[in-house]
Amino acid sequence: MAGAGRIGAAHAETLAGFDEVASVVVADVDPARAQSVAGRLGVEAAGGIDALFRSGLDGLVVAAATDAHPELIIQAVDARVPVFCEKPVAADIPGTLAVIDRIAHSEVPVQIGFQRRFDAGYQAARVAVESGELGWLHSVRATTLDPAPPPAAYVAHSGGLFRDCGVHDFDILRWVTGREVEEVFALGRNKGEQFFADAGDVDTAAVAMTLDDGTLATVSLTRYNGAGYDVRFEALGSLGNAVVGLDEQAPLRSVEPGFGPLPGPAYPGFMERFRTAYAAELRAFLDVAARRIPSPAGAADALEAFYIAEACEVSRRENRPVRVAEVRR
Repeated sequence: MAGAGRIGAAHAETLAGFDEVASVVVADVDPARAQSVAGRLGVEAAGGIDALFRSGLDGLVVAAATDAHPELIIQAVDARVPVFCEKPVAADIPGTLAVIDRIAHSEVPVQIGFQRRFDAGYQAARVAVESGELGWLHSVRATTLDPAPPPAAYVAHSGGLFRDCGVHDFDILRWVTGREVEEVFALGRNKGEQFFADAGDVDTAAVAMTLDDGTLATVSLTRYNGAGYDVRFEALGSLGNAVVGLDEQAPLRSVEPGFGPLPGPAYPGFMERFRTAYAAELRAFLDVAARRIPSPAGAADALEAFYIAEACEVSRRENRPVRVAEVRR
């Protein structure tokens, strides 16, 4: 485990609970943090990344800072160690392409962390689309609405709302529909903290998209959804629809007469909403590391989602529709 922050510690705890995992070794740029996490979970702590690789790894899980992702992926592949890496592969498109080019001829599997692909609701929506149960799709709607903004220091290095947050919606839109995004028109605004504008970012955005079969899609994003963490997906077809995220903990309130509130409580954040999906994702990585299945989400998938995010950022800045082909390298 490379990285012992919030998501890294959660992944280490999940992995330690799998019967198939004999041992978990945690490393971090802050050795004290790695020792703290290891002590709490009853696992090992390595003296650093190099020591981690000397520990006889069967697989590497990367949850370190984004700028460390490229080097760790390449180091793992060079050492013939299967690697799971939280998104993104790199901080930008050139960096992502460099990693893809570097590992292109290796048979070592690389899995990128798009946990929504392992959520039961999104999986059911994909089956409904693939089976033809919904007829032909006319509209797709996706939302990621965070209850509160991240710290200013995080925002300054996040890559922006589309690359940091919306990229999950862009990936899952491709995965559920089986289609590619051709064109986007993105709007972004700031009504919250000044540090978003200072970083050249926005705290709220709306994106209209056209898919390659003519289906229309919309993506809504915000850092200020006081009702709770609201992540939903709607596939609307000529014969029916499939809605993901409409459960007892959805932070929604009907004001129609006779309708009471949902049982709740609302999801406070992404860890709670996707706890089961994160576990399923890591269990899949065990199969990837054991060469039982191919990677279910590779670096090329991360690149495609990043292209969409980049097109959205160009569209927002220039206030015009942007074809994804414009940002391809």
